Amino acid sequence: MLRLPLALASPSGRRGRLSILIFHRVLPAPDPLMPNLPAAGEFERRMRWVRDWFNVLPLAQAIDRLYAGAIPSRALAITFDDGYADNEAIAAPILQRLGLTATFFVSSGFLDGDCMWNDRIIEAIRGCRAQALDLMAAGLGRLSLATPDERRAAIDSVLTAVKHLEPGTRTSAVQAVASAAAAGPMPALMMRPPQLRRLCALGMDIGAHTVTHPILTRLEPTAAAAEMRDSRQELERIVRRPVPLFAYPNGVPDQDYSAEHVALARECGFTAAVSTAWGAASMRSDRFQLPRFAPWDRTRLRYGARLLRNFAQPSRVAA
Repeated sequence: MLRLPLALASPSGRRGRLSILIFHRVLPAPDPLMPNLPAAGEFERRMRWVRDWFNVLPLAQAIDRLYAGAIPSRALAITFDDGYADNEAIAAPILQRLGLTATFFVSSGFLDGDCMWNDRIIEAIRGCRAQALDLMAAGLGRLSLATPDERRAAIDSVLTAVKHLEPGTRTSAVQAVASAAAAGPMPALMMRPPQLRRLCALGMDIGAHTVTHPILTRLEPTAAAAEMRDSRQELERIVRRPVPLFAYPNGVPDQDYSAEHVALARECGFTAAVSTAWGAASMRSDRFQLPRFAPWDRTRLRYGARLLRNFAQPSRVAA
């Protein structure tokens, strides 16, 4: 029933539209501290809905066909950000089984089974055995951890406060949280190079996502350019194939990246780049600021309705 309205909103040819989904992780089981992350079963249900409603294309191919005026109706591409190990272990086999493909945007500096700064905060608060966490010395307050809801609220509070700090200050804040929580060793959450190669063998594509996942607007231009350029070079060395696409970390226009970084993406040799602004791309969209979105609804009807409403989202790009 949804195919007709989707075809009207997303026709073929020069009036075509491209929907791009964004995910980060697919968990083996639901996690009460990260309720917005899909577990394997939920992710497979959503992908079955997507397969029923859309023509799913590899992102690079979809972009080329969009600007050539040759996109099919109801076109959609699937992407993942950051480079989590569960992308290869859980998400990719589901996609392959359903005959779908995805592009995985990877931060190359964590490709040793490392743990990104945000996950260090999550896992530190998860593993803290105390009922409260005193972060006054770090300027982050005193957080109650007595219930799962309070731990989740504490995680959200710290992540929001730390996300846009200058990289060195952010690292210090993360270390302060980990020390105060006394939670023990961090889990190895990110992929290793062989997993990237296995993704390619499964028919998936790899995109660049900087080296250390900084907020680009907090960096000097030369440092931002190095993050973008070096990540591409390292990923190409690992997978032994071109890496033409880039995803801006965090990806909010004018907040996390600016027009300066759009120009840098071109200068670094990428052929297109994606943001996290909602909407669907058209031939009029900036090829280096393609929108992406992530419906979170858990029922077929609501999920489909949100996918349809996304076509009405106004275009948002860096000024």
